[in-house]
Amino acid sequence: MTDWRLAWTFARRELDARFRGLRLLLVCLILGVGALAAIGSLTRSITGELAARGQSLLGGDLELSVSQRPADPAERRAMAKLGRVSETLRMQSMGVNFDGQTAPIELKAVDTAYPLYGTLTLQNGAARPLSPTETYVGPALVERLKLRVGGSVRYGTACFTVAGIIADEPDRLSEGFTLGAVALVSLDGLQRTGLIAPGSLYESKYRIASRYDPAQAIAAFTKRYPAQGWDSRTRDRASPGAERFLTRMGEFLVLVGLTALVIAGIGVGNGVSSYLATRRSSIATLKVLGATSGLIARVYLLQIVAVSAIGIAIGLAIGIAAVPLIVALAGDVLPVAPAFAIHPLPLVQAAAYGLLIALAFAAPPLLAAGAVPAAGLLRGVHDGRSAPRWKAAAWMGAAFAGIVALVLATSERPWFGAAFLGAAGGLLLLLSALGWLIRRLAARLPRSRRPLWRLAVAALHRPGARTGALVVALGLGLTLFVLLAAIRTSLDANIQRTVPARAPALFALDVPPTRESSFRDTIANIQPDGDVQTVPLMRGTITAYGTTRVADLKTIPEGAWALRGERGLTFAATLPPGSELVAGTWWPADYTGPPLVSVDERMAQALDLKLGDPLTISVAGQERTARIASLRKIAWDTMGFNFVMVFSPNALSDVPHNLAATITMPPGRERDVVRALSAGFPSTSVVEVREVIGQVRTIVSQMATAIAAAAGIAILAGIAVLVGAIAAARETRTYDSVILKTLGATRGQILAAQALEYLLLAVILAALAAAIGIAGAWYVVVELFAFDWLPDYGAIAATLAVGVGVTVGIGLLGVLPILSARPARALREL
Repeated sequence: MTDWRLAWTFARRELDARFRGLRLLLVCLILGVGALAAIGSLTRSITGELAARGQSLLGGDLELSVSQRPADPAERRAMAKLGRVSETLRMQSMGVNFDGQTAPIELKAVDTAYPLYGTLTLQNGAARPLSPTETYVGPALVERLKLRVGGSVRYGTACFTVAGIIADEPDRLSEGFTLGAVALVSLDGLQRTGLIAPGSLYESKYRIASRYDPAQAIAAFTKRYPAQGWDSRTRDRASPGAERFLTRMGEFLVLVGLTALVIAGIGVGNGVSSYLATRRSSIATLKVLGATSGLIARVYLLQIVAVSAIGIAIGLAIGIAAVPLIVALAGDVLPVAPAFAIHPLPLVQAAAYGLLIALAFAAPPLLAAGAVPAAGLLRGVHDGRSAPRWKAAAWMGAAFAGIVALVLATSERPWFGAAFLGAAGGLLLLLSALGWLIRRLAARLPRSRRPLWRLAVAALHRPGARTGALVVALGLGLTLFVLLAAIRTSLDANIQRTVPARAPALFALDVPPTRESSFRDTIANIQPDGDVQTVPLMRGTITAYGTTRVADLKTIPEGAWALRGERGLTFAATLPPGSELVAGTWWPADYTGPPLVSVDERMAQALDLKLGDPLTISVAGQERTARIASLRKIAWDTMGFNFVMVFSPNALSDVPHNLAATITMPPGRERDVVRALSAGFPSTSVVEVREVIGQVRTIVSQMATAIAAAAGIAILAGIAVLVGAIAAARETRTYDSVILKTLGATRGQILAAQALEYLLLAVILAALAAAIGIAGAWYVVVELFAFDWLPDYGAIAATLAVGVGVTVGIGLLGVLPILSARPARALREL
């Protein structure tokens, strides 16, 4: 304890209030910790807001939903025993104005109890219960169809008066993704439209203000009706899709931010090395006076910890302040606008990461500082001694073990965090090996006859060169940006080129099977060369697979998204287009044996399903079981009819159903086809694919922007590391500069040699970053997303060019102070 008190006394006296010599350490920690604190705080704020507003977002304490049928009287009585019930029905439909213009809508029928929680508000005030002839419409529908309050709009076969324009629909977020603006009618009004018929695709939802615990109430209801296909949610999981997306996106961004902090850690090591080089005389004096190496290490460790604490505190403050700024800038991109709040857990995690990184990378220079004899320090030269490497390795190993443990303990998907850290660690090792290889190769290259080239190559391997640190920091940053640029441009190209080229022009839902011929004739009259493909379509829920009941699962297996809610179901006599059999065989066209099903190979892998295993679904309130006959690989990017489950005809053909259709046609006459179908088939809804593509493009763009913003911190950290490496080598470079000046070199020659050094390093790094980044992006795009590989190599090259330019530019800026050093004065100070 006495040694630590003495060390703190020396440390406190020597600390500069302006942090001279330790500013790089401060900047790196502020960048890394600030990014982590902002990402964690924003994620926690949004998920906390979703939880706090759970009742109003869901519209009840619990929700029970089922497709293509209402609850029967017994089920309604069971719900009424749980609490006050509000019934809503929602379906895809079309809105038609007085001029015959159409727009896809999400038609939602509500009862007089809606909403149980929250308030439905209009632009001109609070809403009132709707009459059977009235409707409330969303602003997007008003703009699309030129509607006004008091005007009329048609849904199905019935006309409605616009009674108001919706300003806030309290349960909008919990309704999920929609293909059009929302329109509200009463339950009686929905019956007027003629849209509800056997086989129609609609969803019945029952929100309940429960007097019991929601989870227990749902468990009791589903236990009583296990085979009826009921889906359920509670107020604490009002929008599970949004919450799951935000949590996982936040987790990914935290890992990206942690990578940036690791890069900043390299800057911390450089900054500590540079700082200890400036304290050489103080260390020598302490040693002459009898200080041990341990005492010296404690003195500067305490200084590093003190400055790190200040940097972490500033980073946390920036992270807290960034949340309301991000909310204000993001606008409607975020699912909810959270109120300002300070969340301790993400701040504690960011602080812990920052401190562990600082300690890990400060270990080698701290231990080395006390190992050099006083005589060597006073002469300004090193005799090659250093602290035992095992000590630094043990220190760094303990710190990194703490980081890994923290990631695994706080991750929703530990395997993902471990894989990410493993990939980042492997890349760090590769870059470290490359830095060592560059130094060795530079030392073995023949000496050029050109003095500038000889100086540039020698600078890569001479004693005190920071080549390794630069390779790791800039290589990691450039690789990350190449990866993001390649992924984003490839996805954009798929959406802009591949999807429109192969996707149909229109989707149609709820086509009556008895009128299929008339449906095709209507399209042919307008577009004779249009191609129409139809499939039976119904909705159902997977209730069991193999020997497992879905209701008995505590958590959904990773990748088993098909178990969440209802799925589209169909049957077919032949293998659907866009599918490729990878296992098993297809049933004969006239098959009459036991019911069979073909499933997506990825779904089978996630659920560990094999050929012959049973799969049970609930459709129209009844359970149907089929055996798995084959596994299929599905071309999802065609935007055609892609079903994870396709049944043999005898499994589902007796279930009431309508048809869904894709219409492929040359561009130009889509609106004419939509108008004709709207007039002749009022119960059929038609969606233009370009609208769907636009929504997908917006989502992809928003995700890419968020990831790029987080990755930008890594580039800033890399720049800080570059500055630190230049500062750490300033003494050696100053010595070289004055010697060259003494021998007659001009400033221009010295500057040119430095520029060549940084250019060589940047070109090598750019080549490696391009190779690794493009390979990683290919894996993500082709293997994970199953898209075509269509990167924009021009954008990638531009990214690398900017990185090379920044590297050379900052390197030259760091040389300018060295060029101004006067030889006589500099030699006296060395």
